[in-house]
Amino acid sequence: MGELFIDRITRVRQRFSAQIDARIDGIEAAMPEHGEVGLDVLAQAHRDAHHLCGVGATLGFVETGKVARSVEQLLLAAVKSARTLRSDEVPRLREGIARLRSVTGAETGAAR
Repeated sequence: MGELFIDRITRVRQRFSAQIDARIDGIEAAMPEHGEVGLDVLAQAHRDAHHLCGVGATLGFVETGKVARSVEQLLLAAVKSARTLRSDEVPRLREGIARLRSVTGAETGAAR
């Protein structure tokens, strides 16, 4: 029974790892330099960040979860206020995305 559980978790971790880049790309789409960013794009970016911080941490990608949480909170503030990103939030999001790519690369390198 234990081996079956480990096999399932391993497959879930691999599936999660395979989707990380697409999720980060979705977050990056919320950057204003990628064109006009509507609230729907920000909401989707928030959902992608929320998925990374929740599922990532649950599957053992602890640092991914921590970094994604800070990105999620940044996006959530804009989504809750029904506004686009403020000029002071854009560099913070850019930095968060770069950190997220770095951390996920380190944590999932073997799992990909």
